[in-house]
Amino acid sequence: MKDYLKGVQKQFEYYRLLGDKTMAQLSEEQLFYKVNAESNNIATLVKHLHGNMLSRWTDFFTTDGEKEWRKRDEEFEDDIETKEAVLILWNEGWDCLFSTLNQITVDDLDREIFIRNMGHTVVEAINRQLAHYPYHVGQLVFIGKMIKENDWESLSIAKGSSKTYNKEKFSKSKRKEHFTDDL
Repeated sequence: MKDYLKGVQKQFEYYRLLGDKTMAQLSEEQLFYKVNAESNNIATLVKHLHGNMLSRWTDFFTTDGEKEWRKRDEEFEDDIETKEAVLILWNEGWDCLFSTLNQITVDDLDREIFIRNMGHTVVEAINRQLAHYPYHVGQLVFIGKMIKENDWESLSIAKGSSKTYNKEKFSKSKRKEHFTDDL
């Protein structure tokens, strides 16, 4: 289970990195681009992730993961105005998550915590967020790719590079490591 905690840490770091690399490619104006009136822009997605992260990871073992102070509906209001404000929320959310995650031990994994009065083991709660955050980071990356079009810098294996990438990977002996170790 130590491997589980290390792997989870690396997975969360990976999705944070994808968001970091996406937003680094975008101008302030582009963070607020919306496909249509019903869609979310990157700034709004970050605001929602921030609210969720603070709610879920603050006082993780002692209070419900859906905090009374959270105003989820307001997370989808377009009221952020600068790239700096977006990045502050982005970093605060991830810092809260990692601060708590770094305190969780193998002995904690079977403990029960609650989200909206529904019991979860710590493993279940972590897995829930490990599904939720990549869902939104994927949206963020997709919006970035739409905006940048041909100027997009690939965040993974670039189109047409799979054969070269795989050749390099298979040139090494079998080993145990996380796929993000060489990013």
